[in-house]
Amino acid sequence: MHRFLINDTAKHIGEKLTVAGWVNVKRAHGKIVFIDLRDRSGVLQCVFIPSNKEAYEKAQEIKPEWVIELVGQVVKRPDSMVNKNIATGEVELSVEGVNVLSKAETLPFAIETDGREINEEIRMKYRYLDLRRERLKQNLIVRHKVTNFVRNFFTQEGFVEIETPMLTKSTPEGSRDFVVPSRLHAGKFYALPQSPQQYKQLLMVAGFEKYFQIAKCLRDEDPRGDRQTEHTQIDVEMSFIEREDFMELYERMLIQMVQTIFPAKKIQEIPFPRLSYQEAMEKYKSDKPDLRKDPSDSNLLAFCWVVDFPFFEKDDEGKWTFTHNPFSAPKPEHMADLLQKKNIEKILTTQYDIALNGWEIGGGSIRNNTPQAIEAVFSVMGYDKKEITEKFGHMIEAYTFGAPPHGGIGSGIDRIIAILQNEPNIREVIAFPKTGDGRDLMMQAPSEIYPKQLKELHIKVSSDQPVKPLKVIQSKLKSKKK
Repeated sequence: MHRFLINDTAKHIGEKLTVAGWVNVKRAHGKIVFIDLRDRSGVLQCVFIPSNKEAYEKAQEIKPEWVIELVGQVVKRPDSMVNKNIATGEVELSVEGVNVLSKAETLPFAIETDGREINEEIRMKYRYLDLRRERLKQNLIVRHKVTNFVRNFFTQEGFVEIETPMLTKSTPEGSRDFVVPSRLHAGKFYALPQSPQQYKQLLMVAGFEKYFQIAKCLRDEDPRGDRQTEHTQIDVEMSFIEREDFMELYERMLIQMVQTIFPAKKIQEIPFPRLSYQEAMEKYKSDKPDLRKDPSDSNLLAFCWVVDFPFFEKDDEGKWTFTHNPFSAPKPEHMADLLQKKNIEKILTTQYDIALNGWEIGGGSIRNNTPQAIEAVFSVMGYDKKEITEKFGHMIEAYTFGAPPHGGIGSGIDRIIAILQNEPNIREVIAFPKTGDGRDLMMQAPSEIYPKQLKELHIKVSSDQPVKPLKVIQSKLKSKKK
């Protein structure tokens, strides 16, 4: 028999239907047993009465979170029993048949609450249970709606979604790379992409003109508050544009997304205000200022652009490094200084960051599109000709074959959704997040691998304190207990 989603049952009063899901709540009133059945779409009250003997007897043993299939007639509830808080509140299922599909042990924590009172590491260990929670379910459904909106918006604007590789080359892009040893090429390594930056620029050289991707970005960062070793970004690049062209496009996308998916939210100012980096730092002491007039209003959204960043800054060793990424172009009036490598501290970049309620949610720029300008950036940073060729020769060569002016953005979708869902951190809007120090408590990753795998990868693991075999550890524990 065809299974109906629970929220569709209200359209079928008087019909005999099959529904299936998890036992949300079980309760008894006198001799009547009530089970609230839950599936992805909602909750349905199901009634077991003694006259339906077989179903009634089975109901006695059923416990919360069991997965069951029920057959019965959809009937109207008495007026006094109508629940206006749920979509199925005017109906119930008069159960005639029960099929237990899967039994469940007692859960390690409650899922009927919002979960904020529970130790987060326990929630992450049992994430597949935590995701049964209504709050997290809604977060992921909203995330789907946002990514679907983004795809549709850019598709309608003539962009092509193109996947870029997850195995690439290790290059200095700002953060530390995750590296992957090659089995077939001994002693050589791939890197996981910190972003699709180089690939999307090469797609502009290839002539695609308008690219986007919902892209995974992986960075081996030190533990830092609300960060994840892997995050997802809306990645966009387009050709034959100036800075204003791209900022107008992306701003329009954000406005339409909020108005379509989050109609309760109010954007404080349209068009988004713009601040220079210098103005933002002097006035707000931040390059991602919170411009909300009433920060206590959870539905108020204060977007702003920050522009005119310095191209270079000094690192801890006193050497010049880029503030955004090495492929950004300077503002046109500063290009001569870059090529001549003079007035370094005064060169401003075409970078544009977008902030929302005090959080940076994206950053982009117009890119350099000549080999000379790219080489000049790395030369300022202290790379010699050989190092530039070794690390970025593929990019420089590509730009010798004709590259259009182009620019784009990488915008963190996790952060955007967390803010719009009023969540305190991005872990609440990621299906399977990691801890701040990069551990997956559910899968117990990272983990050791077999010696055979290490040998195949031409790797030897050295440690000041070698890991003892499990049997040795267990025997020592037993002797201590004695």
